[in-house]
Amino acid sequence: MSERIAAVDCGTNSIRLLIADVTHDEAGAAHLTDVHREMRIVRLGQGVDANGSLHPEAIERTRVALHDYVDLMLQHEVSRVRMVATSATRDASNREDFFTMTATELGRAVPGAQAEVITGDEEARLSFSGAVGELSAAEGPFVVVDLGGGSTEVVLGDSSGVQSAYSADIGCVRITERCLRSNPPTREEVAAGRFFASERLAQAFGVVPVERARTWVGVAGTMTTLAAIALDLPEYDSEKVHLTHLSLDEVRKVCDRLIAMDHDQRAALGPMHPGRVDVIGGGAVITEVLADELARRAGITELIVSEHDILDGIALSIA
Repeated sequence: MSERIAAVDCGTNSIRLLIADVTHDEAGAAHLTDVHREMRIVRLGQGVDANGSLHPEAIERTRVALHDYVDLMLQHEVSRVRMVATSATRDASNREDFFTMTATELGRAVPGAQAEVITGDEEARLSFSGAVGELSAAEGPFVVVDLGGGSTEVVLGDSSGVQSAYSADIGCVRITERCLRSNPPTREEVAAGRFFASERLAQAFGVVPVERARTWVGVAGTMTTLAAIALDLPEYDSEKVHLTHLSLDEVRKVCDRLIAMDHDQRAALGPMHPGRVDVIGGGAVITEVLADELARRAGITELIVSEHDILDGIALSIA
């Protein structure tokens, strides 16, 4: 017997919906069958790093997207929903305005439901559970990296679960707003971005013993977009992107290309979502730092890009 549930992940840059049917096998393990997936760029974290609060226009953009998501939940008759909010809302002084809005919208589908702020540690654990579900245990231990808009989660674990995790206070929106202001970014801005990324990620590597890892798995929009461009896809195709293997040389090549491009050149790329155009260069800077550090510390030679991430982890947590 299955149950239909909904998961919503609201990050710094995007808000995503998964409606899925949950079944359990004889051992009691939960399995998801997708009914509907959707992503919208709402840039909830607009200016949070500089101003410390959520912009009213950003809250309204998020409300409009969430309203449509709730309509879909009603259409598909979901019985339970979990919505989590991550980096942008953790940092915002006016986050109660956001949570009042989410309670109003989600309550239309499931009375009493509202968004919850999760810690960086829980964000990391949810990302891990979603990312490695289809990978062979023999490929572990895994280091899963969830590169978001405001934070980057670095998680070490294997088939038995998470061993260590850290949420670094850096993401593609945060680094772009702080360091990469020109179009395209200047050499000095890129150098400043690399220093900023290295500094923040060093804190993660000080906590998470990534040298134990055998396999690097990257999740979320920056990583999946990099994979689609590396594959030279004419348009974004999640099935072709999912579980793509890229050598670190291929990763660096596509990152260098994106960092050097101006806004219009990035926008002309077929797989590029319009909402990622102005922040993908920042995500590329962070990815290059990650590639260099994981090669040096763990001898890792490739990146596996997964379409399954925290959203799947949220859904599994309901089950």
